Amino acid sequence: MNPKVTLIVPIYKVEAFIERCTTTLMEQTLREVEYIFVDDATPDHSIQILEEVVARYPERKEQVRIVHHEENKGLPAARNTGLTLATGEYIFHCDSDDYVEPTMLEELYNAAQTKNADIVWCDWYLTFEQNERYMRQPSYTTAMEALQGVLHGNMKYNVWNKLVRRSLYTDNGIEFPSGYGMGEDMTMIRLMACARQVAYVPKAFYHYIKTNSAAFTNSYSGRHLNELLHNTQETIEFIEAKFGKEAMEKDLAAFKLSVKFPFLITDDRAMYAIWDRWFRDANRYIFADSTVPLRNKLLQYAAAQRWWWLVALYYKLVYKVIYGIIYK
Repeated sequence: MNPKVTLIVPIYKVEAFIERCTTTLMEQTLREVEYIFVDDATPDHSIQILEEVVARYPERKEQVRIVHHEENKGLPAARNTGLTLATGEYIFHCDSDDYVEPTMLEELYNAAQTKNADIVWCDWYLTFEQNERYMRQPSYTTAMEALQGVLHGNMKYNVWNKLVRRSLYTDNGIEFPSGYGMGEDMTMIRLMACARQVAYVPKAFYHYIKTNSAAFTNSYSGRHLNELLHNTQETIEFIEAKFGKEAMEKDLAAFKLSVKFPFLITDDRAMYAIWDRWFRDANRYIFADSTVPLRNKLLQYAAAQRWWWLVALYYKLVYKVIYGIIYK
């Protein structure tokens, strides 16, 4: 079998989620799939559960490969292990605490073939314990428009709702930032910068789970901040080298502002200090992006003026009261 898609799944501490995830992957309507599960030295029973689920689908047996790390290397390294083994025409990354719809790979692959696209993205669900929210993504005609949309924060650079031609990785020497987990999804931005043609499927196939309290992205330690800064700077340097610093100046300023904006959605003054320290050169572009909501611009303007009392008041009124109580 020549696989149309290689599906890469890192595994670490997901024994409560891996059965549902794997079942939905085995039941994909696309037949020509190569499955690479990367055991990142998980200490729980995730691999045992994985093997039990795979055994229920004997027709998929020859398509499944489980590889093991002797020690925990982190999410980016696990993705890279999968990439080195992949033989499919396209790559899809699925996180092992999430799950997907049965026609996902088939519909994304068909769209890629129809448009001769290097990257195809789709909508997704933000899934909670009792309900879920439909997350619609924008449509772009060209790869440059899509890249600018991602840099401006109008489209998420999540790794898990995008089908990517494998040659984009290999031909451009792109891999995930091993050892720098926070912000590792920014790898999608570099891939987008190298794409010639893109496509969008206006359907939600991917369920991103927000009930896993142990999930990596739920925490912001000092180490995670260092990783995020590293990945942001690496992304900026890649874009500047490919297109020129001046050509992408406004787009990269928007990217810098979007990266540090979450530091203002708190009442922690230490996070305000980090916002103030990071990418000060971008502050003069706060009002330059017409796609950013006015309230976000005003909040960042207040931060640029160091009106921290106003930033804290905004957080208490908008996020703690309105979102925390009224829309709870």
